[in-house]
Amino acid sequence: MITFESMQELNFPQYPFRLKSSENKPLIFDEIRKKFVRLTPEEWVRQHTVAHILNVYHYPISLVNVEKELKLNQVSKRYDVVVFKPNGNIQLIVECKAPKIKINQKTFDQIARYNLALKSDYLMVTNGLNHYYCQMDYEAKKYIFLPDFPVYTP
Repeated sequence: MITFESMQELNFPQYPFRLKSSENKPLIFDEIRKKFVRLTPEEWVRQHTVAHILNVYHYPISLVNVEKELKLNQVSKRYDVVVFKPNGNIQLIVECKAPKIKINQKTFDQIARYNLALKSDYLMVTNGLNHYYCQMDYEAKKYIFLPDFPVYTP
């Protein structure tokens, strides 16, 4: 069983999350969805990533979206985090994995498939321990690895 204490320390700053337990299940408050959600290792990474986007990159909460469905070739998928530009275009797609999941080519293929539909400028893949940032080069049909993601500038 997952407990608050069993949540692994991640490669992010410490953030003051709201946690509670319901029916012996740990929950974490999602600032974007405005509700408590089940705390899983992947959700732990997702919530740290969102807090990081808001607190370090300074994106307004109104531009951040979490766990929404998208259709890829008539198949329903769910993205983890999307950050929009003020004009409604997509700035960043984030794929979150649990800390024990190794980031590999399959992970990048997954986010690349999502990006076929979403057309983001940047991609981020993280398992909470390792973070990878890419900028899309649509002309050359490739992504360029970056050391970090740009801070919000209105």
